[in-house]
Amino acid sequence: MLRRFLERVTLTDIFMFVIGGTILAMVVVGSALTLIHGKYSTQDWFNLVVFGLALGGVYALIALGYTLVYGVLRMINFAHSEVFMSGPFTAYFVADAMSRSGFLERSLGNLFLGLFIIFALAMAVSTGVAVLLERIAYRPLRGAPRLVPLITAIGASFFLQYFFRGLYGPNIHVYPDIAWMKQTIPIGAFSIQNIQVLVIVASIVMMAGLQFFIMRSKTGKAMRAVAEDKPTAALMGINVDRIIVITFVLGGALAGAAGVLYALMFKQVGFLMGFIPGIKAFTAAVLGGIGNVPGAMLGGMFLGIIESLGPNLFLDGLGIAAPYQLKDAIAFILLVLVLIFRPRGILGERLAQKKA
Repeated sequence: MLRRFLERVTLTDIFMFVIGGTILAMVVVGSALTLIHGKYSTQDWFNLVVFGLALGGVYALIALGYTLVYGVLRMINFAHSEVFMSGPFTAYFVADAMSRSGFLERSLGNLFLGLFIIFALAMAVSTGVAVLLERIAYRPLRGAPRLVPLITAIGASFFLQYFFRGLYGPNIHVYPDIAWMKQTIPIGAFSIQNIQVLVIVASIVMMAGLQFFIMRSKTGKAMRAVAEDKPTAALMGINVDRIIVITFVLGGALAGAAGVLYALMFKQVGFLMGFIPGIKAFTAAVLGGIGNVPGAMLGGMFLGIIESLGPNLFLDGLGIAAPYQLKDAIAFILLVLVLIFRPRGILGERLAQKKA
């Protein structure tokens, strides 16, 4: 058995495992030193976890777009980050108009009506962009080698970035600052902001709704059939083109909603706003198991918590100055670790074995 193991292991494998082991050792040592020093209070850790859950909910909603398209078409839609950007960027102008008129501050009912309008517009725009991408950029290339639609997706991403730059301008715009969003809700000895409650609850509801739709509805069963075997699904009477369009509709709508939640949290929107969240959401999709819907949800939540807690927990104890500036590095180091130790993702291997 040892001989077989040594025959299968290469120098590259050994090198990658050494890198992964070193990173894990630094994480363990840094976390232990941070906790021993006691620099952060229980309230601080609670705030970081809640912020991580909110951020993870946004990542999960974006990641679902990646994983839905990959599950059906076996391609990575790198233009999905611009689908995410298009909705909240467009809805900003409606939100700004309602804020300037005082509509959002008149009553709580007005606020939720305004949020409903903002969400509806953003989801409609993102859905429209996603459907146009599928129809114009991806459908003609469906039978092409897999590298061709991948390059097309990257080109479509740049096109959409600069299309919206030309449409709305290069400036960064600030979403309305709503007083209700800053108010806090006491939870025992802790408190949580209304915006964080809104983001966490909205993301969980949408993720649960998507899972129910895929597992229980007739269209969801058709989506799973197309993802399993498109030719056989077509022979069974399923309209494959229609199912693929529905997949892009779902991914686009979730991306638009995630964009508004992200804009409400971080306030700023612009034509480049989708790049970093898009890459991190792709990381979350890979982390959970690309093509696996529950995996994308789990990966997004996990990545959000790690990104929120990681800089303070892992790096502060090592004496690294301004550790929060390295939060993006932590997210991508996590991706490296996943690719080294579990390249199929958290839930990907179980799904693959079940299909086999």
